[in-house]
Amino acid sequence: MDEVERPARNIPLVDYLELAPQPHLVANECTQCGARYVDRRNGCASCSGTTFRRVALQTAGVIVSYTLVHIAAPGLPVPYVAAIVDCGGTWVRANLVNVEPDPARIELGAKVRLVPFSLGTDAAGTTAIGFGFEPVVSRGSADAA
Repeated sequence: MDEVERPARNIPLVDYLELAPQPHLVANECTQCGARYVDRRNGCASCSGTTFRRVALQTAGVIVSYTLVHIAAPGLPVPYVAAIVDCGGTWVRANLVNVEPDPARIELGAKVRLVPFSLGTDAAGTTAIGFGFEPVVSRGSADAA
């Protein structure tokens, strides 16, 4: 019996990463006060509201804080850069990708953009998609060469 080819399928690693129509993150926004959270919420930490709506976040932001991680779970390459990125007023924790883990190469306030990437594909052809943020390099900068 011939094996039927299954269409490839991408699934996001976290429920706040949406892949279509273009990859972007979503937050849960309190309908009472507008506070945003990038995770599941039962209640608002700001006003104690209990109703939320999902809102798309900007796919670009700026680095608010970062740290270099030198010790991680087995199998994870180190060092890497863990950061907090301000995406239009909503802070997102994520890794910086496509950047050297060197403080001389990372600036607070630097512009970054969302980058989805494959975490691996299983035998059924399903690919897990994760995300990070990469620096936005201006065309006139020395780093662009």
